[in-house]
Amino acid sequence: MKTKKSWIEKLHDNKDLPKVVKIEGKMSTRWGTGTCAIPAPIEVNEIMRRVPKGKLITINQIREIVAKKHKANIGCPITTGIFAWISAGAAEEERARGKKDITPYWRTLKGEEELNPKYPLGIKFQKEILENEGHKIIQKGKKYFVENYQEKLIVV
Repeated sequence: MKTKKSWIEKLHDNKDLPKVVKIEGKMSTRWGTGTCAIPAPIEVNEIMRRVPKGKLITINQIREIVAKKHKANIGCPITTGIFAWISAGAAEEERARGKKDITPYWRTLKGEEELNPKYPLGIKFQKEILENEGHKIIQKGKKYFVENYQEKLIVV
């Protein structure tokens, strides 16, 4: 019987990534023309780890960093988001094992200013830790956002 991979194992399973692919077919309707960099999970994690306390990064900024690194037109929006989620899961596995220096995934925002409801421990945890780091969190409907997030973004 096949055992389920841990988040940490998923983080280190590069599956022949990173790679750059030509944008064509259905992809070109949505993303235009040129090339798309598909990062490795650990690559996304390394970018997320560099975000210092008091600062933020967005998934789109991570995509921009990946695209520049691999000399592509865009960084893949699908895999970048999935790999940020894997990084968050791996960080919480590490915390459960007693590790203190984990990837600060709560500093990576979904879209532009929105907290990611799919991250481990949920929105309440992210809200609390971000507020402790000096950010003001506001609620709009069921979603949570960092107020004036642009002022706290790292420079890409």
